[in-house]
Amino acid sequence: MVKRRYAVLAGVAGLALALVTGWGQAGPQAYTILLSMKGPGSGNPFWAAVERGARDAAKALGVNLVVLAPPAETDVQAQIAQIEDQIAKRVNAIVVAPTDVSALNSTFDKARARKIPVLFVDTDGTWPHKVTFIGTDNRAGGALAGKFLCDQLKGQGEVAIITGVMTTQSIRARVEGARETVRRCGLRVVAELPANSDRALGQQVMEDILTSKPGVKGVFAANDLMALGAAEAVKARGKTGQILIVGFDAIPEAAQAILRGELAASVAQNPYNMGKLGVESAVKVLRGQSVPKRIDTGTTLVTKQNAAQYAK
Repeated sequence: MVKRRYAVLAGVAGLALALVTGWGQAGPQAYTILLSMKGPGSGNPFWAAVERGARDAAKALGVNLVVLAPPAETDVQAQIAQIEDQIAKRVNAIVVAPTDVSALNSTFDKARARKIPVLFVDTDGTWPHKVTFIGTDNRAGGALAGKFLCDQLKGQGEVAIITGVMTTQSIRARVEGARETVRRCGLRVVAELPANSDRALGQQVMEDILTSKPGVKGVFAANDLMALGAAEAVKARGKTGQILIVGFDAIPEAAQAILRGELAASVAQNPYNMGKLGVESAVKVLRGQSVPKRIDTGTTLVTKQNAAQYAK
């Protein structure tokens, strides 16, 4: 009888522990977490790495992961519709790279009304109730690119900037960091044109720059797809190596282009960790644990000296 009583008490204690911690014999509580990216991973290695990190973390923690992305980084309404659909389905947490710094705030308000925590990755926003921002100090990354151009051009000459979607906080911060740095060292920014994070547009914009500003000696593109497009335009004019092109993200194709001498440099982020830490932090919040308000995943300048490690 005594043994039976101890067995019952042990069973009750185990059940209580499982309810408190979210752990039971089947593993952690089956939370469902939404990862809402700005762009599809199939079209951009950066987002593919974010997704891979999130999926690895979800698998390790035993949680369900829903991954969604609008068809383009400019499609704010598609992202809003996707997130609101998941809110209606009672997702437990949202990890999001917002397509716009403010346009999704009313959507996040709907999540908050249902007690769904929202964590930002890659791109910070203006919504005041976010749990955390996990990503790159993009202004510092842009400044790193600008300093490289300053050093290589010795603070003399004309440069251009190819921007992405400037309503996106991460892109705007990169551009501001690069612009301020090159101007401070004496370089003249003679063109600043948008290419919306698109490779074909990057090529087209660079062709326009080469025609209207033939004296340009350096270019900062706010992501690698635009930088690779710019490199194609420069190559078509037979000027590879004569114009320094610096990108951002250090995707494998960009690293390979650096090794070939078609790009001069790129700024590496850690997109895998953005996805991984996004999911891990969401689970911590759901379990009642605290997370830092900002988690910086760091930046590294990639040149010929270290591009091989990013080229795979």
